[in-house]
Amino acid sequence: MTRPTHFFLCSGASEGYTVLNAFDQSLLQAGIGNTNLVKVSSILPPGVIRSEPVSLEPGCFVPIAYATIESSTPQEMIAAAISVAIPEDRTLPGVIMEYSARGLAEDVEKIARSMARKALEYREYTLGEILSASVEHRVETIGAAFAGVALYDEAHRG
Repeated sequence: MTRPTHFFLCSGASEGYTVLNAFDQSLLQAGIGNTNLVKVSSILPPGVIRSEPVSLEPGCFVPIAYATIESSTPQEMIAAAISVAIPEDRTLPGVIMEYSARGLAEDVEKIARSMARKALEYREYTLGEILSASVEHRVETIGAAFAGVALYDEAHRG
């Protein structure tokens, strides 16, 4: 396996014909719907470089930490958030925390940021910065919200 050299935060929300269709649509909205996601635990490799979301090669395997939530309750607000705590010493690994819930993106993102900060404290690393992304969706029929941190190397850019 290759070691990721870059990462980006992404998020999306959508309606769908079924729960799976809503999830798929949220991935398309996040810009990663044509890749194969490989869910990973929440460690950001040391020294990876943040990028803006990029187009990845269709069908490639993308290591990703993510939060997702689906609902079929009309008018319900759902939200997903992702947060990355990066240590001041970039030779140390960072921590990714994901959280989703019924409610507002602002509240869900605040919890994800607190979780990331705590995870870095547990490791006794000095915090350099925290990055986060969130999305909310008011369900019409069947909805989904998704937020993730995609890891990649330059060879998989589309």
